[in-house]
Amino acid sequence: MTTAEITQIQALLSSPKQIVIVPHKNPDGDAMGSTLALYHYLKMYNHNVLVIAPNEYPHFLKWLPGDDTVLKHDSNTKQCNTLLLEADLIFTLDFNALHRVGAMGDVIKESEAIKLMIDHHQQPDDYAKYVFSDVSMSSTCEMVYRFIEMLGNEDKISSEIATCLYTGIMTDTGSFRFPSTTSKTHFIIGKLIESGANNAEIHNNIYDTNSYEKLQLLGCALSNLKVIPELRTAFITLSQDELNQFDFKKGDTEGFVNYGLSLNNIIFAAIFIEHKQENIIKISLRSKGNFSVNEFSRQYFEGGGHTNAAGGKSDLSLNETVEKFISILPSHKKELTA
Repeated sequence: MTTAEITQIQALLSSPKQIVIVPHKNPDGDAMGSTLALYHYLKMYNHNVLVIAPNEYPHFLKWLPGDDTVLKHDSNTKQCNTLLLEADLIFTLDFNALHRVGAMGDVIKESEAIKLMIDHHQQPDDYAKYVFSDVSMSSTCEMVYRFIEMLGNEDKISSEIATCLYTGIMTDTGSFRFPSTTSKTHFIIGKLIESGANNAEIHNNIYDTNSYEKLQLLGCALSNLKVIPELRTAFITLSQDELNQFDFKKGDTEGFVNYGLSLNNIIFAAIFIEHKQENIIKISLRSKGNFSVNEFSRQYFEGGGHTNAAGGKSDLSLNETVEKFISILPSHKKELTA
């Protein structure tokens, strides 16, 4: 983002505006952390601000400051559409293509509001007037911190803002262990703690609130784990019946795919989860090193993301999707075994 663009954004924000902030569908910690952090920041300057999420998100994010103000598009469609169409500014956070917000995408496109994108995923679409895109960043929350920094207001970061930003950085970096975690990331985390983020409490709220059913579901997932050692690949499947058996709640499978990646000599892991209501198989992909799951997902499973973390989907059955996945792998043998 150029100095001229920052100056223009400062001018836009110099007087009260109607602002809507939007995360992607099925928002995670980085999506909700970044949107709520920006919500608290903009509220400090007397803007009329709302966060509109496309749909519900996991219970372990419900404690975030400002959660009680978030509107859900799928359950308040008419009200949310009106707010989007009447907005002066729309911030889209943690996604870079309008199809990532489902039915909201068409409304955002139709709205005459000025659009601003803040995102760290690869290959952004061209729908926003102002684009802050950097794939080297650990998270959109780190980018929101730097956005506030560019506006010259990092000293205005409150404990609420700090808590939201810490949450998103922590979750999107796998508790600071992924390669995207840099010295600047740690510097920012230090600043957030100084501003009031309680790191121990945040970690507990995110990771130490498992239900008995979730742990049983994890056991089921691990029993379904398969390994293809000659291609350094592991994958997990979960059927709709298995999800139902263990009273699946949104967010319960978060992080399951990483168990496959944790195996010795495995550099590529996938999880395939059946969603009969949407009639799709949801796919999460993870990798180590230079094998790009972003490219893999874009090429075969209508998805994308980062080099080492991406998502996708399949309209085939669960078994057919797995068969397709296995059939594709040999064509990537050189990359997987290098």
